Amino acid sequence: MLIIAQEICLDCGGCVPLCPVEALFLSFEDLLCDQSFCTLCGACVEFCPVGAITLETKDAV
Repeated sequence: MLIIAQEICLDCGGCVPLCPVEALFLSFEDLLCDQSFCTLCGACVEFCPVGAITLETKDAV
């Protein structure tokens, strides 16, 4: 699952065009992810300048 820490996200939108499946979008100045499309590729995680986006794997207990 893709996790977006809204409290530190700059809402810059730089990650949106990097998403190969168009799962990320800005809505009312909040970055959101449509989890049904997200493939967990990590492109947005690598791009984020403040580390606001992380991936949570099902293996984490």
